[in-house]
Amino acid sequence: MKQRIILAILTTFLLLPGGLRAQHGTFRFVQLTDLHLSGNNPNPMEDLLRSVAQINATDSIDFVLVTGDISEAGDRQTMESVKSCLDLLKAKYYITMGNHETKWSESGCTDFAAIFGGERFAFEHKGVIFLGFNSGPLMRMAYGHVVPQDLQWIKEEIEKRGKDKPVILVTHYPMLEGDVDNWYEVTDAVRPYDIRLFVGGHYHRNKDFRYDGIPGILMRSNLRDQDGKPGYGIYEVTEDSILVYTQRIGEEKEKWAAFSLDEPYYDHNGKAEKYPDFSVNQKYAQVKEQWLLQTGAGIYCSPAVEGDKVFVGDDMGRLTAYTLKKGKQLWSYQAGKRIVGTPAAADGVVVFGSADKCIYGLNTKDGSLLWKVEAAEPVLGAVTIENGVVYIGASDHTFRAIELHSGKVLWAYDQVKGYIETKPLIAGEKVIFGAWDNTLYALNKADGKELWKWTHGLPGIHYSPAAVWPVAANGKVFISDPKRALTAIDLETGETVWRTFQSQVRETMGLSEDGSRIYSKTMNDSIVSYSTEGREPREVWASNVGFGYEHAPSMQAEKDGVMFGSTKEGLIFALEGTTGRVLWKHKVGNSLISTVVPLNGREVLFTSTSGEVGLLKVKK
Repeated sequence: MKQRIILAILTTFLLLPGGLRAQHGTFRFVQLTDLHLSGNNPNPMEDLLRSVAQINATDSIDFVLVTGDISEAGDRQTMESVKSCLDLLKAKYYITMGNHETKWSESGCTDFAAIFGGERFAFEHKGVIFLGFNSGPLMRMAYGHVVPQDLQWIKEEIEKRGKDKPVILVTHYPMLEGDVDNWYEVTDAVRPYDIRLFVGGHYHRNKDFRYDGIPGILMRSNLRDQDGKPGYGIYEVTEDSILVYTQRIGEEKEKWAAFSLDEPYYDHNGKAEKYPDFSVNQKYAQVKEQWLLQTGAGIYCSPAVEGDKVFVGDDMGRLTAYTLKKGKQLWSYQAGKRIVGTPAAADGVVVFGSADKCIYGLNTKDGSLLWKVEAAEPVLGAVTIENGVVYIGASDHTFRAIELHSGKVLWAYDQVKGYIETKPLIAGEKVIFGAWDNTLYALNKADGKELWKWTHGLPGIHYSPAAVWPVAANGKVFISDPKRALTAIDLETGETVWRTFQSQVRETMGLSEDGSRIYSKTMNDSIVSYSTEGREPREVWASNVGFGYEHAPSMQAEKDGVMFGSTKEGLIFALEGTTGRVLWKHKVGNSLISTVVPLNGREVLFTSTSGEVGLLKVKK
């Protein structure tokens, strides 16, 4: 009797290196990816509808995975159009975001969740677990990234559904160095489980990868290929294999990859094959992490400081106060949705905007709510405070001036055509900011009346001077934009004084304390400095910092003659302001460091998309 029971158990389970795996059924599913619907081009929608029609005409499709870049600009109207097409599918579909939904999003990515029901998904089908989650940069140009709270969610979902069951992970980006900055954290986190496959897109072509040994498939885009044929992927899950096919419209499907459900592909107890190089920290050993906290949530904004307190907003909608000296948490306030824009604090009030469509003023002592201003759309803009007035832009095409202590709206300029994420510049009697509509605005800070607008005349919002924080000196406003141009604009008239592509800078800007120099980050290795004087561009110095390819919008800041900067791969550096000589470099991680906040020439605060908040200090 006992032997029969044991035999019955063994026939119910399949033996794996990690233990016993529950039997699963056979099934088929479809992958659609990189749809790139746009209001300016009817072809992507036609391609999608043709694919939907063929999927509906195909027998035995259990469900459909849609793996990101469903739109070109990440706007709500286009995503709703995508949903109207996908809703025609007979099979149920599950969807994740791509970088086109996360980088350019006037809702701070909240529209995606509102339209499709969430930013991630989890389900089990015939004994196989499917988990889909975001892998792209959120609002900031950088490599892809999987935030700490999603890594924790993945582990929790697998544990509660059965850690010995086969798992298929669904993303947009591949988990590779140069695509996702914390690929090694992802593969190490999921390695103990029976991960059978990563499914993704992004490359617009079929690729068979190994992510630290774990199989990874990238499928072709749904967009029509060189033969004019849209296409998608079909996966057949058998008793012992996963078979991968490409399906072009009107043709037979073509198998191009296959994976075992029984054979091991990686060591469940192993580690990533490669980790980031932190050897630079040995070279500059005088730089120490005075304190460093892992908050457990992604952070997309810089810290704000008032007195002995540091204030940080995060992806989970929390505004948290820490002690400046030791990083001890004092209090935390929970807003309705994620915080993207950098907060500001003055006179005992800390102010921030949230994707929940509100602007908050909190008491810096205890985090109690002093006032709240409601906007019509999410508030993604950074905050500037001057002389008791708060200046902030939102996605409801409105820029506001608010009384710091009462929350009274002093004026509102509602003629902005795009959404606002930048930190406003106060220059004399003007407040200046860019938006994702190719325009730089100058308003009278007293009453909000428009003084001038500047545009470079290029089509498409992706060239907007919207992520850069502008600076002003010697009667000029200075910006850099995604077109890789450095521009000086007349402060009084809004006319272009000069514009140069010489240094190939992008979306970063800084100003020396004496106002004589501007700084910007090139897209390869260097920081450049230009004079703020004269009517022609004049380079003061160029310094090879050695940070490699770089396109993150983190600004430069000078304090006590030292210029500080940061990169998308966790590097913070300091240069001598007058010469560009590299003073030190320190790597705190491998993810985007937002604009750092120097306290003096030897101490600098930082935040990271990977959830760290910290203070660096240089020993004498």
